[in-house]
Amino acid sequence: MNQFGGDWTENKIEIIVEYAKAYLNIMNIYATKYSWKLLYFDGFAGSGYIKKGKKENQKLIVGAAKRVLEIEEPRPFDLFYFVEKDIENANNLRENTELQFPEKSIHIVNTDCNEKIKSMSEFLASPKGKKYKALAYIDPCGMQLKWNSLETLQKLSVDVWILVPTGMGVNRLLKNDSNISDAWVSKLETFLGMDKEEILKYFYKEKVSHTLFGEETTTSKEVKAIEKSAVLYKERLAKLFSFVSEPYVLKNKSNSIMFHFFMASNNRSAVKIANEIIKKYNKLN
Repeated sequence: MNQFGGDWTENKIEIIVEYAKAYLNIMNIYATKYSWKLLYFDGFAGSGYIKKGKKENQKLIVGAAKRVLEIEEPRPFDLFYFVEKDIENANNLRENTELQFPEKSIHIVNTDCNEKIKSMSEFLASPKGKKYKALAYIDPCGMQLKWNSLETLQKLSVDVWILVPTGMGVNRLLKNDSNISDAWVSKLETFLGMDKEEILKYFYKEKVSHTLFGEETTTSKEVKAIEKSAVLYKERLAKLFSFVSEPYVLKNKSNSIMFHFFMASNNRSAVKIANEIIKKYNKLN
């Protein structure tokens, strides 16, 4: 069973469920008119339930996969595709979804999300897949999502919600003096789809000082690196999708930013709806 903490755990689930309901309301009309099929894709589906808090005050939360499966009005999705790399979580998810919703078309795969994002892209671009419209929820706990996986979704009929670990991931790898290990640089390059030179130029600034012994150059990280990483990721998404939402900002109890939650789509109205939902939840922070 997944274990996380903070009100943001519940809020991001409420956001995706609220958006899914709005999505189904709108798509119900067009799906009937054009014989479209609706696909829901969850790249880090978990076990179906999430434990929140410490043992003495623990709360059990129904995960996004199960919540979206429960939506019936005005119609459910036609196909549910859940990806979960952890074998125990995947097995628990089967018990919590396939056994409880036998009438629904549910596929659960125990593999890496990046592989299945690429597979979904190939499917949606195929003659058969063009009849499908997709809503994707990509909710990693770290930097597992690769930029080249997202690139495959470009120009496709898919609305994508992405949890970006700006504070919990990107910022932690950006050392104050820019002396980042090769392993961490590689991880940043894979996650952001940028090379080392581009990353350092964006997140660091050089200062030249004149001293008794000549010029000295020092390198320091931008003060608001977390916020800058969110701006950067949105700019990067805008190169793949026509429209990108403002982020829902996820903070811990100390008010430190941990994640930014974006929605990207090639549909203007979709992002407008996402922004309305996000605005409501950001006010709760």
